[in-house]
Amino acid sequence: MHTREEKLEAFGRFLDILDELRVKCPWDRKQTNESLRPNTIEEVYELCDALIQSDKKNICKELGDVLLHVAFYAKIGEETGDFDMADVCTQLSDKLVFRHPHVFGDATAETAGQVSQNWEQIKLKEKDGNKRVLSGVPSALPSLIKAYRVQDKARNVGFDWAEREQVWDKVKEEIDEFQAEVANMDADKAEAEFGDLMFSLVNAARLYHINPDNALERTNQKFIRRFTYVEEHSIRQGRPLKDMSLDEMDSLWDEAKKKGL
Repeated sequence: MHTREEKLEAFGRFLDILDELRVKCPWDRKQTNESLRPNTIEEVYELCDALIQSDKKNICKELGDVLLHVAFYAKIGEETGDFDMADVCTQLSDKLVFRHPHVFGDATAETAGQVSQNWEQIKLKEKDGNKRVLSGVPSALPSLIKAYRVQDKARNVGFDWAEREQVWDKVKEEIDEFQAEVANMDADKAEAEFGDLMFSLVNAARLYHINPDNALERTNQKFIRRFTYVEEHSIRQGRPLKDMSLDEMDSLWDEAKKKGL
């Protein structure tokens, strides 16, 4: 691994290259916060893909792409006179120190859960922080992740089940309510109840220390592997999938499952 000096030198070289590109490259020169934003979202998702696949080489590459966007926004801020990379780093460092009094102050936190709870309390007290408990949850978050975050934030101020086993009664209640609206053929109410059911399942996952987004993505990847196995067999047989019976596809699916796919 590299020394601190080597890391600082590498970061400095990167910033120098970005400065030069911003002046000399037509594409880099024309970029704005608005034009970069869609690409930033894409780069974050590509990093997430690499993390899910535990592809260490690709993780390193995608981290670089995300870092480029962070530095690019800071460069634009420097050009407008609003802030620069030093301000970004200083503000982040100050926030980390302030929110970790158990490391840099006199507070005590023995577990990760206590640290998380302390964080929420500290953020509510910050002069320029979010005054409402849930106001810090970005509205643009994917719904599944947002559900987990709002529940977790509510938990940190004491709004939670007394015993985690109690959540199962809520899950069963939501299943019954969803089934009732499906039976009534009321599409709007069925959608609303399905949302309640999903929210309760996310709550159950949280209470049992399972990240629902990670869990669902694992199932997505498993389904893709097994379905691809079925599709590859249909290709080798020279038969389109639509010409195979469900029993034939189920048989191949079971094969894939036995192979550990």
